[in-house]
Amino acid sequence: MGVYAFGMRISSDQEAMALALAAAERALWLSNPNPRVGCILTTPDGEVLGQGHTQAVGQAHAEIMALRDAAANGRDVRGATAYVTLEPCAHHGRTPPCVDALIDAQVSRVVIAATDPNPAVNGSGIARLRAAGIDVTQGLMADAARGMNIGFFSRMIRKTPWVRLKMAASADGITALPNGESQWITSPEARADGHRFRAQACAVLTGAGTVLADDPHLGVREVPTTRQPHVVVVDSRLQTPVTARLLTGDREKWLYHSGVADDTTCDALKRTGATLIALANAHQKVDLAALLTDLAARGVNEVHLEAGTALNGSFLRENLVDELLLYLAPTLLGQGQGLSNFGPLTALADGRAMRWLPPTMVGPDVRLRAVIGDRDTF
Repeated sequence: MGVYAFGMRISSDQEAMALALAAAERALWLSNPNPRVGCILTTPDGEVLGQGHTQAVGQAHAEIMALRDAAANGRDVRGATAYVTLEPCAHHGRTPPCVDALIDAQVSRVVIAATDPNPAVNGSGIARLRAAGIDVTQGLMADAARGMNIGFFSRMIRKTPWVRLKMAASADGITALPNGESQWITSPEARADGHRFRAQACAVLTGAGTVLADDPHLGVREVPTTRQPHVVVVDSRLQTPVTARLLTGDREKWLYHSGVADDTTCDALKRTGATLIALANAHQKVDLAALLTDLAARGVNEVHLEAGTALNGSFLRENLVDELLLYLAPTLLGQGQGLSNFGPLTALADGRAMRWLPPTMVGPDVRLRAVIGDRDTF
């Protein structure tokens, strides 16, 4: 299935968990809103029996896929060790509990990376395995498993999605020329890489200004994917045209507004399949914090924010951005539109402090990622 050679032998728990994490990556664009989980089954002396990763929502989890893989290869898993990147579920949701499957399969040992933050699990899977006499080790490579599921952890613990703000700019921070021209500052390789981040998000969010100016589709086109992220539009006055490209397709379309639109406009937008949600703040604008809480309640783990300077600035000003995803082209444009317009600040200390992640070259461009403050320590 791509991450291991059947029958290969591993020499350590770390090597096996690294294989399980590689399996989990195969669920990156597939499993939302469920977490990305991988599972590797081995004999006590390290021979790989099977592997699996979480499938689309409502379908089999990683442990079930690994057990099926071993069975398809004619291997007996009794006495095996299961390496799982997230604690096996112990509740009956859309699928039966994975702990029951592991117990019924008579594995002897389970090595778990991260404990599941879902209140329906959160240690109960480990307790069930131990009560069945299975040896359980937890915490191996937990940070990597958690990082792969930062949005899921955010939704379960903070009750809000992880917000990733994506921008593309020249080396001097210009996102568009004074006349509005912006396509394309960065390379095709950077655009494809940006679509990979779109594909892993549960929802792509933009503002009405971007819809009116660019009529974006906001779907994933540059890379293959089995699912399209939902679309979210911040549109206080419901100015989104019914002909907008992002209203096409069978994905969810959520338009957040201030509640002042007339019935005719609302009815026309609803006929496109859009869901209208009124969430106004004291200034008759969309309450962005309430919007994120509402998205979490709808099962959104990660929000991919692609908007203009005004909405970017609003999210930054309200301290609602968790991560910056920035593509810089090797060109200088001098004057034009900047990255965001929050502020003005009166002291340097009032700026948004960030922690850089390792930079990456993407074609001729540089991809920079940064976590705002300590937002990933919840």
